[in-house]
Amino acid sequence: MSTPDVFKDEIQRLTVSTVRTEPDMEVGVYLLRRLEELGVKSFFGVPGDFNLGFLDLVDDYPGIDWIGACNELNAAYAADGYARIKTGNVGAVLTTYGVGELSAINGIAGAYAEMVPVVHIAGFPSLKEQEDRPLLHHTMGDGRYNAYAQAAELFTHSHTILNDVHTAAAEIDRVLSDCVLESRPVYIALPTDVAYAKISSYRLNIPLPRKPLLNDRAAEAAAINEIAKLVEEADGDVAVLVDVGAVRYNVVEEVRSFVETTGFGVYASPMGKSVVSEAYERYGGLYTGATTRPEIKAKIEDAKLLISIGALKSDLNTGNFTNKLNVARTVELHATTTKIKFSEYAGVGMKYLLPKLASVLSTTSGIKSKTLTIPVPKWTYSLPQESDEIISQTWLWARIGQFLQPKDVVIAETGTSAFGVLDIPFPDNAIFVSQILWGSIGWTVGSTLGAAVAAREKGLGRVILFIGDGSIQLTVQELSTMLREDLKPIVFILNNGGYTIERALRGERRKYNDTVNWGWPRLMQALGDVDGTRTKSYVVNTKAEMDELLNDTGFCAAEVMQVVEIRMRMFDAPYALKAGTPFGSKW
Repeated sequence: MSTPDVFKDEIQRLTVSTVRTEPDMEVGVYLLRRLEELGVKSFFGVPGDFNLGFLDLVDDYPGIDWIGACNELNAAYAADGYARIKTGNVGAVLTTYGVGELSAINGIAGAYAEMVPVVHIAGFPSLKEQEDRPLLHHTMGDGRYNAYAQAAELFTHSHTILNDVHTAAAEIDRVLSDCVLESRPVYIALPTDVAYAKISSYRLNIPLPRKPLLNDRAAEAAAINEIAKLVEEADGDVAVLVDVGAVRYNVVEEVRSFVETTGFGVYASPMGKSVVSEAYERYGGLYTGATTRPEIKAKIEDAKLLISIGALKSDLNTGNFTNKLNVARTVELHATTTKIKFSEYAGVGMKYLLPKLASVLSTTSGIKSKTLTIPVPKWTYSLPQESDEIISQTWLWARIGQFLQPKDVVIAETGTSAFGVLDIPFPDNAIFVSQILWGSIGWTVGSTLGAAVAAREKGLGRVILFIGDGSIQLTVQELSTMLREDLKPIVFILNNGGYTIERALRGERRKYNDTVNWGWPRLMQALGDVDGTRTKSYVVNTKAEMDELLNDTGFCAAEVMQVVEIRMRMFDAPYALKAGTPFGSKW
């Protein structure tokens, strides 16, 4: 029986008297109640005439704050960033029919690719308008009112158009359950009149399912028994490789408990960075295939047994497919299946398997004592001694590593920033956010908006964005939204004269990789801080200037929004980017 079926059975158990005594409420309010239940305290989007009625309900709803973005794409990015920080919950974005939802669709597609639970709600024409099909604005003029919803189906796990008031609550529950359980975006089209239609609220008596079904007992027991045998045969030489699935499917605590209980050396993929604290004594660093540091590479590829948790084997997450993991020595744990060597145990997910496996291994004689004799590389990045004052990529990231603090949220744009941040050892409970699979240029600015809101809600530390002078030009206007919302990120702009990551791939000196150099120190004045009292901006040209800024206690405190332009050489790049591109030998 699937989880939605279990939920349906619980609903059917409600008594008739309960159904009759529960107060009626608007469909829109019911939807907001369910979003709040799934952790939504902030709702991103852009107003439009097909969602304005619902927006009145949002504005009057006490548990959710409306955060209007500058455009729908950035709003979708913000919902994505919000959901990444609020693990186990969802993000939400509201757009209007057609022009708004199509603008957001790139952000939703990225969330789908990277397994981020985002609820996309689109204001929709009324039931009568859908029936009569007048030549409305925002339509394509050919009567196809469902065209945009059909497009949304391609980039969401579940979707619904709430055209039937009688099934609206059940449809909302179905789609939202899928969002949180599958960790994928979903789509809800809300017609203007249906938003205000009254329905019974009795279903709210049953919480939405938040955890997957229990594993099949026999299959789970067999899998645990087989893994335990392999661990014993490995004689302590076991490595754990953590990937993004661990955080997307809400097993971070189970993973941390597992590695601490067993003492196994633990490593991370790029997308799994910061899932396990990098200050943990048995954390050994990042595995990126052929570009991995030799001492780390050997520990993973030569281990007698590798336990892979939540793997996503994309190009940039595997060192351009250069990872060499022997299937005959590998156990893979995923959300709904477990793979042991060449066999697969369907229906055995890691959420419930990990604690039971840890318990079995903890009582197996001698395993942990043998494990602790296997040394783990020290994950460090020393500040290089360079003879000039030019801020090099190698120096910058080592110095940033000294600047970071526990509980910081670090967001890195695809490009030199993402490659550079990977090498930094993070302090305890610092969080890494990047879009390594989808890689949409400019994603981090909108994502920083959402992440900063979520970090404030969760009481986390500073929010720090690293982005290039090219990427930020796509989505820069969302800095003004952060200013309006009294958010205080530190924004480091790496000014190296254009798209450095593209130059590393092709067109090293081509015009198409050049960008216009903006007046970065005056940026925030144009975006809303007219009198210059609510933000601070800096320009650093040398190592000494950068060092002085990062040592400044006021700057480190991040009590206002701060923007730092770092002037760098055009053709410099982090080691990982050099090693993995055609121009690596040149640079």
